[in-house]
Amino acid sequence: MVVPKFIELEGGDRLPIIGFGTWQAPADILVKSVETALEAGYRHFDSARAYENEAALGKALNRWIGGDVNKRKELFVATKLPPGGNRPDLVEQYFEGSRQDLGLDYIDLYLLHTPFGFKHVPGDLHPKNPDGSMMVDHTTDLIAVWKAVLKLKESGRVRHVGVSNVNEEQLIRLTAVEKPACLQVEVHVLFQQKSLIAAANRLGIPVVAYSPLGSRALTNMLAAKTGRNYPHLLELPLVLELSKKYSRTPAQILLRFLLQHGVGAIPKSTDPTRIKQNISLWDFELNDTEMQDLHDLDRGEEGRICDFGFFIGVQTHPEFPFKKN
Repeated sequence: MVVPKFIELEGGDRLPIIGFGTWQAPADILVKSVETALEAGYRHFDSARAYENEAALGKALNRWIGGDVNKRKELFVATKLPPGGNRPDLVEQYFEGSRQDLGLDYIDLYLLHTPFGFKHVPGDLHPKNPDGSMMVDHTTDLIAVWKAVLKLKESGRVRHVGVSNVNEEQLIRLTAVEKPACLQVEVHVLFQQKSLIAAANRLGIPVVAYSPLGSRALTNMLAAKTGRNYPHLLELPLVLELSKKYSRTPAQILLRFLLQHGVGAIPKSTDPTRIKQNISLWDFELNDTEMQDLHDLDRGEEGRICDFGFFIGVQTHPEFPFKKN
């Protein structure tokens, strides 16, 4: 099947279906990694205020842009409103902080990072109580925050706005106000989010997957804290079998699966070889049987990795999206 390299957005803008993720990338390493990614052909770069590395991303991007307006137009840069900014009166402040650190006149996509909120503590994006639990703001008005984010488009400093880490009910509720340009959520072969993606498709909202390769750095951190055994997606027998058949890396197999499933992805790597491999996905194709076999690996909710369990106490927030039945 022919997999498009872009997702068409309103206004004629195009979102590259493969982007470059920056979560957990140290600033000093990120600059070089972004330069490598640009050389490899990446034009979609994903960041967030909460990652605390926007300045490093902006440094690398602006060095490549070199003041050329047309080169800036080639890029699609996304960043996100942090949980501590989930109040209508704080949206502008947090957005401007991101835009200035990135050093860009406008942001292509601004996402509501989470539906839950933290208390606003200047200089601390992850404020904690003395007992180590998060300082959760239980008064978050999700719709009011979404309306404040929407207003950023009117200023010309944001071209598109979207949402991340919401559940199906929240997505429908937000869309009733205005349809998000994009939904960014965890999606991978063991956690395929079938119901949520089906809802997004019905609503006409494109989906971009974070942690498409399973985010080994995150699983290692969580395993140390929880003792839970997280599977290694790159070592799944079926993935290794297909990797051998097509002479492609396991990561390429996992990413190609998502693309053929109609989902974009933002893999993250700081390894130059892997960075180049992760965008080289258009010279092979998985057949229908292989797609079905991979489809059958889905573990549903049990396959979720990023359940925000590392944010102690956030589960008590009324808008926490991953409530267990």
